[in-house]
Amino acid sequence: MAMADTIAAKLKDAFDPAEIDVRDVSYQHAGHVGSREGGETHFEVRMKAGAFAGASRVEAHRMVNKVLAAELASSVHALQLELSA
Repeated sequence: MAMADTIAAKLKDAFDPAEIDVRDVSYQHAGHVGSREGGETHFEVRMKAGAFAGASRVEAHRMVNKVLAAELASSVHALQLELSA
């Protein structure tokens, strides 16, 4: 399974989002720190979920980072988040 699919599946399970879009943007970082051959290191996530209602931006990011802790500790170098309730 591609890392973008893994990220999307874990976030769907955790937050039941109304909208979610996960994109592998590793190609934009080729040659930079953290990039590697084959990509799957840099991702953009746009997600709308009721779980973020009342949460600050930092709190919402921490919620997502907790769900994706294993991926962030291993193969994912960067995660850009746009989160809303």
